Amino acid sequence: MKRPNRKTIADLRALRGRRQLAMLRVETLEEAEAAERAEIDMVSVPPSLMLDPAFRDAAPTVFAVPGDNFFEIGTAEDFIRWAFRLYKAGADAVYCSAGTETVRRLAGEGIPVCGHVGLIPSKATWTGGFKAVGKTFETAQLVWKQVKALEEAGAFAAEIEVVPEAIASEISRRTSLFMISMGAGAGCDAQYLFSDDVLGANRGHVPRHARTYRNFAAEYARLQAERIGAYREFADDVRSGTYPQAGHKVEADGETVSRFRDWLEAQ
Repeated sequence: MKRPNRKTIADLRALRGRRQLAMLRVETLEEAEAAERAEIDMVSVPPSLMLDPAFRDAAPTVFAVPGDNFFEIGTAEDFIRWAFRLYKAGADAVYCSAGTETVRRLAGEGIPVCGHVGLIPSKATWTGGFKAVGKTFETAQLVWKQVKALEEAGAFAAEIEVVPEAIASEISRRTSLFMISMGAGAGCDAQYLFSDDVLGANRGHVPRHARTYRNFAAEYARLQAERIGAYREFADDVRSGTYPQAGHKVEADGETVSRFRDWLEAQ
């Protein structure tokens, strides 16, 4: 597959310390196209979107990392089959929150792997739930050990989530991994947010690290009200006989109708 002007792993590594990259989680082709046109550097995508043949037409140059929770994929063998299919479809790397042995197997096959440290939502029970990790000496050590384990397993990057900025910065300076901050401050190599949070489309909990740039929720509410209004007007027209009108119907000439009626009555 042709890879027009797409960043490589080497490119990402060369940018470390020079500038922060912008990364978004996008869920649709429209969001992927918007990320491309807005010159977002990296996107995380659902595997189904990565496998859509239209994805690379919408986002030909953005660095794409498909990912899913490890329990949705399965064993190391399942991960390898899953990753090969995505890589063939144009993925630049894959996200893996499974154990380091799975990361090692993927890296051994030449698949670029992005791991996850700090608050790992699918494993949050081990660190006390959905809260910051690294605020104590012991948990800061844990994050460092997670990073070193990913390094040794062959990962090229790690998402570092909800870790104090000072801790994340110290770790980033001392690792070869490309560090992607989600709520871990500005001392990493990239900043990562979900498109729903950036667009203000999230009607539920908004994370502290999120920044909202638009109010899509209000626009969605307005469109829903318009949708309900249009449906109600259609139903009223049907009940009153206002719909369908002449322009909505197909006509037949009178002779054809008369002959058909006579034929029916003769049956």
